Parts: sequence; structure tokens; C-alpha cells
Amino acid sequence: MDQYINTPITEEVTARLKSGDYVFITGTVYVARDAAHKRMAEALNRNEELPIAVKDATIYYMGPSPAREGRPIGSAGPTTSGRMDKYTPALLDLGLKAMIGKGRRSKEVIDAIVRNKAVYFAAVGGAGALLSKCIVKSELVCYEDLGAEAILKTEVKNFPAIVVIDRDGNSLYDKAADNYRLPSLIHP
Repeated sequence: MDQYINTPITEEVTARLKSGDYVFITGTVYVARDAAHKRMAEALNRNEELPIAVKDATIYYMGPSPAREGRPIGSAGPTTSGRMDKYTPALLDLGLKAMIGKGRRSKEVIDAIVRNKAVYFAAVGGAGALLSKCIVKSELVCYEDLGAEAILKTEVKNFPAIVVIDRDGNSLYDKAADNYRLPSLIHP
């Protein structure tokens, strides 16, 4: 089912989303990758405040290319989400409600998604130039020294994604694998 949703993503929103749904996201989405997640984890370990408010926030795992003239951002394709898995449960426990990336998530992340009634979206890898057209504004928030891995605050309009893991832990990856599993060729 196609759903048009707005950020912030609340539990009310995640309650309607099911694994396999197509969504079009409008609103604020933060961009952060590996190095930024590591810095946020270090800040939490020092009992410091995070540079972004994570409650009901959405983080897109993406490292943009430089913007062309007249555009807010360059190519904006997703990066592999698993690289953020060791940092993600702590952010979910602080109220993060949605992540956008590509690829499978660890059991610890899935457990934290369920525990916190969050959701994991996938964006289509290889479609970064097209996805960038849905980003209407981009501004640096922090960690400028990280270059493409700095945290950005973006405004998106009808950003296309697929619900891969819903708040109940249902995974599109698992469902799809089950649908295409071949029956045993060995008969009893």
C-alpha cells in the first residue's frame, strides 16, 4: 500500500506502516553515516547532549556528493545500514523512530525497533541522482570536519522508500526470501 507520511515520525505513524508498504516521506530528515554515528556514541558515553534531537526523528544513512549549482545536494543514494548497527539501538532507545538505508539489520537493531515501536525504510541503491531531486533543502548541522559524513538537516518532499522492517519486527527481506524459496527437491 502507498502511504504519504510526514516527519516527525511518531508511534501513531509507525502503527499504520507494515513491512512492504511504499511510503513517500515529506519533512525533516537528518543525514548521518558511520563517522557521525561514532561521534554521537562517544558523546553519549561522555554524558553529553547529541547535536540533533533524536526523539521522533528520521536519519538517512547517506553520504551526499557535492551539490551542483542551483541544487541543495548532490547525488543522494543510501549507504549500507549494517555499518551503523552497533550505534543504532542506543539512538532508538533515545526516541529515534525511523531510519532510511539499504540492506539487512542485526538482531539487536530489530529488537530495538520492536522495543521502541520504530521503523526501518529502504531507499533504492543506485538511484542517488533521482533521490536527490526529492531533497529540497540541505544545511550542515555539525561535524563539518567529516566532509561527506557530517550531519546534515534536509527537507524532503515525497521521498520514496519501502518499509523493510515494521514496528512489529516483520522484515520484507525475510518475507521475500520465504516467497521465493524453492520446495525441497528430495521427496521423503
